[in-house]
Amino acid sequence: MERVTKLASEKPVVIFSKTSCCMSHTIKTLFYDFGVNLAVHELDEIHEGSEIEQALLRLGRKPSVPAVFIGGELVGGTNEVMSLHLNRSLIPMLRRVGALWV
Repeated sequence: MERVTKLASEKPVVIFSKTSCCMSHTIKTLFYDFGVNLAVHELDEIHEGSEIEQALLRLGRKPSVPAVFIGGELVGGTNEVMSLHLNRSLIPMLRRVGALWV
């Protein structure tokens, strides 16, 4: 859990993902299209990926990916991020944490 907390605070937006997950791809594309300053950790490509995935499951993420942290706080996965975007609160949240400059 400590590793997740440390990684989640390294940039304004951190996404835990898997290269084979289409929902992870969708969320990463959304943030890249916004021009967000983010870090992506592909759990199927990093050494401690399975341990991080277990920690995300303990945090209540089912499925474990994508898991999006904004400002070091767990926002959620695809449903939560898309809900924030559709109700127009995602962009202001990203600006508040310095992930967007405009």
